[in-house]
Amino acid sequence: MRQQFLYIVFSFIAFSISYLIAFLTEINLVKSAVLFAFIIQWVLFVPAFLFKTEKFYDISGSFTYISISSYVCYQSYLIKGFNLGNLILVFFIGFWAVRLGSFLFLRIHKAGEDKRFRLIKRSPTQFFMTWTFQGMWVSLCSACALTAMSSNQGLIINNWFYIGSFLFLFGLAIEIIADYQKTIFRKDEKNKDNFIKTGLWALSRHPNYLGEIILWLGISVISFSSLSDWQYITLISPIFTYLLLVHISGVRILESNGKKKWGHLKSYNEYIDKTPMLLFKW
Repeated sequence: MRQQFLYIVFSFIAFSISYLIAFLTEINLVKSAVLFAFIIQWVLFVPAFLFKTEKFYDISGSFTYISISSYVCYQSYLIKGFNLGNLILVFFIGFWAVRLGSFLFLRIHKAGEDKRFRLIKRSPTQFFMTWTFQGMWVSLCSACALTAMSSNQGLIINNWFYIGSFLFLFGLAIEIIADYQKTIFRKDEKNKDNFIKTGLWALSRHPNYLGEIILWLGISVISFSSLSDWQYITLISPIFTYLLLVHISGVRILESNGKKKWGHLKSYNEYIDKTPMLLFKW
């Protein structure tokens, strides 16, 4: 019972932090977008729990990114008129969301399940918490983009915009190539139960996550010139992405599983010792 209560508390905290950041922007459109992000997650949680399935969890995250960024862009257009920067930013986020969401959806569909959810989906409060956390993920990662598009001048196209666009495209390319290389590696029967250490994976143990962090850094740089006062707090986006992928999910879980599976192998330990987790070997 105590654990169930904690899940509800964590869900409340996740929503509160997300909405507080939106509130500090002092832009009603951003507040509405964040609310929509959570409402979408909570509505989709209902059929997911009833059918005890996580198969559309990742694709729903992508759908939410596209929905709220398009909503903000359209509303800004109605109020302030056409803004090319806003349109480009929505395209960037939309392309990334469709690519990643479809990739994860097809991977889970092929595997039959997402093992992370085996126990989680049995508990209504814990499963609800994961959907709420997804609302937090969408809200915090896209906060600076939503705020920039909703600002009085909209997204400003200047040198920061071009630098940010380069970072976004560079990070996106790294993520796509890394995912492709790992997919090809896994398709080869000779590599069954082996770990990948070729291609980008020879330079980084988690190049896909490195690309994800870089592309959200790019989104923040693109948005920077359109922010002011407390709105700069939305630049937490790449920091949150880093903390989420490295210390909460992603890297932490994969590294733990990798040690359990291949920790007895000399080749794996040498790979861990010589290859940086992301970009640098500390």
